Amino acid sequence: MKLNKPVTQISNKMDVIKTEIDGVVILEPVMFKDARGYFFESFSQREFEEKVRKINFVQDNESMSSYGVMRGLHFQHPPFTQSKLVRCVKGAVLDVAVDIRKGSPTYGQHVAVELTEDNHRQFFVPRGFAHGFAVLSETAVFQYKCDNFYTPQADGGISIKDESLDIDWKIPIDKALLSEKDTLYECLMDFDSPFSIDMDLYLKFA
Repeated sequence: MKLNKPVTQISNKMDVIKTEIDGVVILEPVMFKDARGYFFESFSQREFEEKVRKINFVQDNESMSSYGVMRGLHFQHPPFTQSKLVRCVKGAVLDVAVDIRKGSPTYGQHVAVELTEDNHRQFFVPRGFAHGFAVLSETAVFQYKCDNFYTPQADGGISIKDESLDIDWKIPIDKALLSEKDTLYECLMDFDSPFSIDMDLYLKFA
């Protein structure tokens, strides 16, 4: 069927909120609500690249966790490093990105954002950052996109309990539920980061 009229594109389907660290952003969808419920576009490759950066997400993951579970702070070593676009579709989590790029003016600093099933926010964690979250609700279903495939031998992390990071996780840390692997990571002061501010972590998009 041939269309006689040009197709109208909705130009703004998400708002981008900048944070204290360059490149780390919060995305808020434009909601369309009526008596039936709501609709929103959760991801648009075109709009993401226009407003955030060029990206090629290749893997989607989902986890379910109970209150007090903490996961992180994770990253993958180069050349398998990942960006993540994360959201919580059930319950609530506190999501955190920590800058671990040597030489960065914000090295060791973090951005924390609460993601919930009601605010529909998403959080973009660029390459060169460690990522983790804590579950604030009875249960939480957490989804995220990655721009590199999971590679177990490239796993890395820093301690999610590192007090020097000054992260208010909004749950009692002594009652947190962690995997054995996550308890073994070093604190930032003992950590030799594989990333530096001079590395082009998105070389293929240059």
